Amino acid sequence: MSLQTNKTIAVVTDAMAYYYDSIVTALPRIILGIFIIVAGVLIAQLITNFYRKRFIKKSNDPLMARFLAQALKLILISIAAYLALKAAGLDGVATGILTAVGGGAIILGFAFQDIGKNFLAGIILAFNRPFNINDTIKIDAHFGNVKALNFRYTHIKTSDGRDIYIPNSDVLTKPVANYTADGFFRIDFLIGIGYEDNLLQAKAIIENILATTDGIVQNDTHKNFVMEQELAASTINLKVFFWVYTKDYKVAANVLKGRIINKVLTELNEAGFLLPGNITELKMYGGQYDLPLRMVNNENDIGELLT
Repeated sequence: MSLQTNKTIAVVTDAMAYYYDSIVTALPRIILGIFIIVAGVLIAQLITNFYRKRFIKKSNDPLMARFLAQALKLILISIAAYLALKAAGLDGVATGILTAVGGGAIILGFAFQDIGKNFLAGIILAFNRPFNINDTIKIDAHFGNVKALNFRYTHIKTSDGRDIYIPNSDVLTKPVANYTADGFFRIDFLIGIGYEDNLLQAKAIIENILATTDGIVQNDTHKNFVMEQELAASTINLKVFFWVYTKDYKVAANVLKGRIINKVLTELNEAGFLLPGNITELKMYGGQYDLPLRMVNNENDIGELLT
């Protein structure tokens, strides 16, 4: 074996021995660092769970409580990671990470604009937003109950069981319709009566239904009424307005609306009112037409006419 080869082997052996000694020397610090990061994550989880329960119990704003608990957990884990790096003897790495955060934030801001935008929007919404937990809201075409506010998205659940996650930037910049902010919502529907019917009597019957049905709100602020909407081709259309509680807007309010419509239909029929359907007028131009007409009284006559 040549002298050069022996020197190469000696250098490699010395290097391996050096790195082995370094690893053995640093091993306790590395193990301590791993222990700190694992313990830090577990402690952060325990503290977060504890304070989340206290936040939710004492706060009138569950969304804010959950958001603050998430922020606390993130801060505690970051502190644990920094201490773990220092304990492992990686002070330079820890300092470098902190130094790089500023510059990296700018780079990541361009690389992940949507994530950063949603994160900042989530922070803003945590302190200033137009809804609370279990409120019924509509954002664009998305309609449902608010279930959670996270760093990147708002979670709503629709009445048919779908879970929708809307980016916080959309929640912040687009119109939000809150159906349950003050606990009341006005519902309306149309009903048509014949031109020969007594208009004032029909309105009185409907107004009495609104005044005597459980679940309808009636006070100085929330007034229920009936008004003439339009003179249609075959009916006078009345529009009925009434207020309901909106804690369970999508289900309870619609069920109550169905009950009111059923009552109005039943009582108007019992009072002898005509509720005609749409009438179509047929006009023929440009010549003479012989159209035989025949009155039929039963299904057999209709069958004979068709044959």
